[in-house]
Amino acid sequence: MSTRRMARVNDVIRREISELLMREIRDPRLSGLLSVTEVDTSPDLRSAKVFVSVMGSEEEKKRVDQGLAAASGFLRRGLAERVTLRYIPELVFHRDESIERGSRLLELIDEVASNDSPGEVD
Repeated sequence: MSTRRMARVNDVIRREISELLMREIRDPRLSGLLSVTEVDTSPDLRSAKVFVSVMGSEEEKKRVDQGLAAASGFLRRGLAERVTLRYIPELVFHRDESIERGSRLLELIDEVASNDSPGEVD
């Protein structure tokens, strides 16, 4: 499968899973600030790594992980109804910490910038 087609398939799966999580899932474990950041589908379309960003405490993140594991079958069936593919991939969820790392980095930059005086030279 071409790289361009794989990118389109990944994007469609990411968008549909996001939509299903927002509108169809009633699990209270998945009610927090949750976003699907990326999907990486295997070339044979048998499995897909779904990267999810979760804002919250470590306990909330663990609850979200449990909720996603419990909802994976429901999400896969929902994908089958919405997307026309030969195979609907098995969904494997992974936590994406990049948004939190970026936020923390911006906080550190702001802290360093506020500590430096404008006229001070090292």
